[in-house]
Amino acid sequence: MNLFRIRGIQLAVHFSFFLLLAFVAQAGWQDSGWPGLLWGVGTLVAFFSCVVLHELGHSFTAMHFGIGVRRILLMPIGGMAEFDDIPRQPSRELLITLAGPAVNFLIVAVLWVAVGFPAGWPQADYPANATGFAQLLLHWNLIMGCFNLVPVFPMDGGRILRALLATRMQYLRATFWAASVGKVLAVLGGLTALLLFHTWLTAVLFAFIFYAGEMEYRAVQRREIEDAHWRAVLARAYAATVPPPVAEPPMLRQ
Repeated sequence: MNLFRIRGIQLAVHFSFFLLLAFVAQAGWQDSGWPGLLWGVGTLVAFFSCVVLHELGHSFTAMHFGIGVRRILLMPIGGMAEFDDIPRQPSRELLITLAGPAVNFLIVAVLWVAVGFPAGWPQADYPANATGFAQLLLHWNLIMGCFNLVPVFPMDGGRILRALLATRMQYLRATFWAASVGKVLAVLGGLTALLLFHTWLTAVLFAFIFYAGEMEYRAVQRREIEDAHWRAVLARAYAATVPPPVAEPPMLRQ
């Protein structure tokens, strides 16, 4: 479902997001009626507004380098900015990637100055008032910014790892190693979430990250093969259009 555009970027919501919204609304209603429903829905909308700001950090930085951004898609597990292309220059990919978590840490800094850091964090209690709401957003943005820096490709931390590796090796090889490290960490994170903390949604998130990392590596691999093919085609076409060198006539010796 398309919502609106921000500087030409389409903001869209996956249908499953409304299932999450309905679940949170029902849980809030059962807990304390209308106040609980409004608190649950309000905090969820505020959280995903921060997710949008995170993705806009990526998007605006990419647009600064001339990269088109088709849309930002919101899903229950987070958001995803869809770029027309990923820059092969490690410095540009590094800046684009860091811009997202930087937005979260900026929000944390502003809220810290405004309402202070939650007492007893991370097991702090957040009262249902303006201060508690702001401190809850501070908590979520701190978690979001730090979680995205975990080197699990294609999350931000995994892209940072690839950008650093790409300064030392070919882009495809850097993607392979970043994706491989990400798969191992995704499996460990999913098992930890499922077996120790019994949070199945986090386990599903890590499973999605594992799948997305593999798909992006295959896409990069496919593009490398296609680029090599077209370079060979152009080389053959150029060779066919260039006339052979003209042999000089034999010279008579006297």
